[in-house]
Amino acid sequence: MSDTAISKKATSLSGDDNLPQPIRGDRGATILGPRNVPIERENPALLCSPSTDAGTIPNLKFSYAAARNRLAPGGWAREVTARELPVATTLAGVNMRLKPGGIRELHWHREAEWAFMLAGRARITAIDPQGRNFIDDVGVGDLWNFPAGIPHSIQGLEEGCEFLLVFDDGNFSENETFLVSDWFLHTPREILAKNFGVPESAFAGLPKDIEQSMWILSGDIPGPIAGDAVKAPAGAVTGYSYHLSQQKPVKVPGGQVRIVDSSNFPAANTIAAALVEIEPGGMRELHWHPTNDEWQYYIQGQARMSVFTPGKARTFDYQAGDVGYVPFVYGHYIENTGDGPLRYLEVFRSSYFADLSLNQWLGLTTPKLVERHLNFDQATMAALRKDKPILTPGPAPRAEET
Repeated sequence: MSDTAISKKATSLSGDDNLPQPIRGDRGATILGPRNVPIERENPALLCSPSTDAGTIPNLKFSYAAARNRLAPGGWAREVTARELPVATTLAGVNMRLKPGGIRELHWHREAEWAFMLAGRARITAIDPQGRNFIDDVGVGDLWNFPAGIPHSIQGLEEGCEFLLVFDDGNFSENETFLVSDWFLHTPREILAKNFGVPESAFAGLPKDIEQSMWILSGDIPGPIAGDAVKAPAGAVTGYSYHLSQQKPVKVPGGQVRIVDSSNFPAANTIAAALVEIEPGGMRELHWHPTNDEWQYYIQGQARMSVFTPGKARTFDYQAGDVGYVPFVYGHYIENTGDGPLRYLEVFRSSYFADLSLNQWLGLTTPKLVERHLNFDQATMAALRKDKPILTPGPAPRAEET
């Protein structure tokens, strides 16, 4: 019986009390002390790790369910940064919800903001350094990217919305963005009056202290987009949004993938991503990434990932709402361990998406070299060149192909 099968059996029906136990064959023993069974059931590969796991690899999982959720009149937001997941130094993520009409206050930040719409619809606005403005409505599966320093806003439409934000710095915090109301609060009224050419009384309705800054505020549901558009003397800018839902996926045995990077979404020149969908029983094959760490967000289903570095390996289980992480060039695979589809995002602080497949490497290397290293027979060598129920993303479609 495989380690995976043993782990599933040991953590589901072990003992008279039907509790998961850290037992694999003749190794391990039952738990006698205090325990948290729901968390153990969600993490069978940690409770009863495969025999192939070895050494010490940092924690590579953190769930948004364990993150502090900051509530506001217009919605809420929770974040997973290097404070919650210390290994995640390259990217940070924010899960945000806006009520119908709810507004993420006019703001900007030092980091680029890449976003994936999870549910509902929103209206996004921005301006660029040339004084051109931008407005678009985005729905489920759509993206936007605002480069560092670009001021912008997000507002929920009639059904409200929920989305994932990814920032190109692991130490980013949603609580430290540049808010327009915060700036007004920290500027003398006479300076505001002088700047805008209005009397000081015009600012009587501003927040009185820092605790009253807007951040996520309630608002009226926007009407048709044409009614919100403002004609800018310099004209409009396009390209801050990308409708990934309209991109044709690359279909392969075991699933499909949509890849987006600066080649087909030029505004996202610091973040590349792949939306991966794996069928039950399928897996994202053994591979690694040669450009940067991988930050993951699990949207649907259940997964198991083993990560390899010289002499060490560690396995993790993931569910919807979890964040995963793979350090630079660590080998890994991702297996769909659920009964339904697995959907997740692979995100990188890079201008382009790149991966290296172990299958492809061995299949394109001189056969005698591979045979000498691994003692493969002819049947196994031939199998390296056949299709398998795995997922192997190729390069991102060019802009003209989407």
